[in-house]
Amino acid sequence: MMATPIHRTPCTVAMLCVLAAAAASTACAGGDSAGRSFMSLGTAGTGGLYYPIGGALASRLSVRDAERTYTAEVTGGSVENIQRLQNREMDLAFVIGTTMWEAYHGGTDFEQPQTWIRIIAPLYPNLTHVLVRQGQSIASVADLRGRRVSVGPGGSGTEQLARQVLEAYGLSYDDVEERFLSFTESASALGDGAIDAAIITVGYPASAVLEATTTGRVQLLPIDAAHTQTLADRYPYYSPSEIPAGSYPGQDAAVPTFAVMNWVIARDDLPAAVATNVLEILAGELDQLRQAVEIAGQIRLTNLYAAPIPLHDAVRAWLDARGDELNITRQNQ
Repeated sequence: MMATPIHRTPCTVAMLCVLAAAAASTACAGGDSAGRSFMSLGTAGTGGLYYPIGGALASRLSVRDAERTYTAEVTGGSVENIQRLQNREMDLAFVIGTTMWEAYHGGTDFEQPQTWIRIIAPLYPNLTHVLVRQGQSIASVADLRGRRVSVGPGGSGTEQLARQVLEAYGLSYDDVEERFLSFTESASALGDGAIDAAIITVGYPASAVLEATTTGRVQLLPIDAAHTQTLADRYPYYSPSEIPAGSYPGQDAAVPTFAVMNWVIARDDLPAAVATNVLEILAGELDQLRQAVEIAGQIRLTNLYAAPIPLHDAVRAWLDARGDELNITRQNQ
């Protein structure tokens, strides 16, 4: 089910950044005036959607939880978030399904299975955006051979996905000049001609993609059905999708691509009250989150029933208590 386009004002994002920065500076002092403990939520860079939605969720959690103050942290993305959870350097994290699956089972970027990972809640689906500068005779991902391609920040779920996209078209980093750029850096580099293409996985419409396409010199490439099926056959976390027409300037038709779900995760020993508070906010305060970040409207807690790795014990208990209600919601969607 596709959502309506997202409209985030600079003021909204600035407000979230100020809130997060204030919380972070308080955390450095070792505690707040009420004696509450601090919990960190790993997001990603500021050019995507993890950070603003993380800031909004952390703010709601801090209001709801009388014992804890929550801070949304800027990070390198999913891989770094899991590594920092493993090291107990953060408490909650946003991750893309690609990285979560590989980490739990042991795969790319993770030599050993990280079986302590537990799902707390679903987020929204990411759509894969392949951006190229116009006038370069690039009609397919296969044409990126020999080109300068941004594959996302090192240690991000985007970078992991980018490798798999290239692989589906018979390419690897040996065939391209990879650049490890954030979403915002990718948009600027495309505009300046410093790179030829960028692979970005994000909810739509993303601010960095809007920035890049507003110039009229950047376009979206399709991921055709055959290659999407190749990816889905190899990796169980991918599914066919499309970027709806009109999502970005100059995009008059829908662009075929594929999707992967984002998740909120934690260690298996996360306090039950924290997990329950996250679910209660997503169940009952979604309108407040959506006021800050429109994409929050795409969150469906019924996706917990299709979770690809184990749920936290507290999430299972919450589903047992609220399952009938969620089933009714699912039938009415």
